[in-house]
Amino acid sequence: MARLGTRTKKFDRFAKWAPGAAVLVLAGFALLLVAAALSTRPVPERASGNTVASAASALTTGEGTAGEDVGRDTDLKLYDRIAERVGAGENYYVVAIEEQRARDFPVRPGLAVRLPTLAWVSGHVGPWGMMALAFVLGVAVFIAWWDRLENEPGGSDYRTYILLLVAIGALAGFKPHYFALHEAWAGMFVALSLGLYRPGQWGWALVFAAAALAVRELALPYVCLMGLMALMRGGRVEAVAWGLLAGLFLIGLAAHVSLVGALTSTADPVSPGWMALRGLGGWTGNIVASSPLQLLPAWLAAPLALLPLIGWAGWRSDLGLTGFLLCIGYGLGFMIFGRDNNFYWALVVMPVWFVGLAFVPRALSSLWASASGQ
Repeated sequence: MARLGTRTKKFDRFAKWAPGAAVLVLAGFALLLVAAALSTRPVPERASGNTVASAASALTTGEGTAGEDVGRDTDLKLYDRIAERVGAGENYYVVAIEEQRARDFPVRPGLAVRLPTLAWVSGHVGPWGMMALAFVLGVAVFIAWWDRLENEPGGSDYRTYILLLVAIGALAGFKPHYFALHEAWAGMFVALSLGLYRPGQWGWALVFAAAALAVRELALPYVCLMGLMALMRGGRVEAVAWGLLAGLFLIGLAAHVSLVGALTSTADPVSPGWMALRGLGGWTGNIVASSPLQLLPAWLAAPLALLPLIGWAGWRSDLGLTGFLLCIGYGLGFMIFGRDNNFYWALVVMPVWFVGLAFVPRALSSLWASASGQ
């Protein structure tokens, strides 16, 4: 990585730390990595029913094309069929509930039925239209990050590495065979929002955060984090804007749940609870199963999934702090919520997850030097 020899860079958070503090961080992080290696969970195997587990290996090996049905997961076939019928003019809620019932998928509670946005867009623009939208979105993410890194402390020094890591994270799920996955689109919108954000210039970041929410409610923690950070910086107007976005979305989500409830009954199956309390293995398991790390032995992949954290923490910048809190927040969420077959939730943060790796060598070298009193 670039310029490891100079420890006085302003963006190097761990340079010249007190020896005791540096030792504590190194020891604590080492213990976290050991705990991750000892608490691994198996990568979900090919399964039927309400999972996309069969996509786990293909997410990173690239098996399948947009037109193939062989090996296509039951969830993906479901989303394809719903989009097809919505594009033909049928009501989304009627169609979604009918198709999920036909496949013995639960339709209660209302959150078991996805938001209608992606099905409506996909149904009306078709596969080629989705490919065009994906291309434009991908290019926009790279342009936004390129521009933000130019003005972010340390960003220009590591820009090539960071953009490569964004590409690796994004391509884990954002490919034609998986354009039906709501989490993949939400993750790219989150990445675009984060790339467009500047303190004091947050309008477009808000717009694309709203797009992420419209596709998948799992983007809500990102919106809440941005509002909290705006409040901490003293940006009251900005904090109110993020808060209003969250509030309006919750109203829309309540309406969605109500529409689903009006078409279902107590005779319909209920989804198993999402509060699974899987612990550290749930966090690392989601990241590993949603990324190229699944190709490695579990004992190695799990700690590597957490390695970006120390890099994010060592990057002293607004983007570094935001990325660190974003990864920590979603990671804690994965420890509490979601079953093993919900591993694909991690795609919401996957485009930005590995960015911290760019700063790992500098962070560790600075901590070691500080702990040694150099």
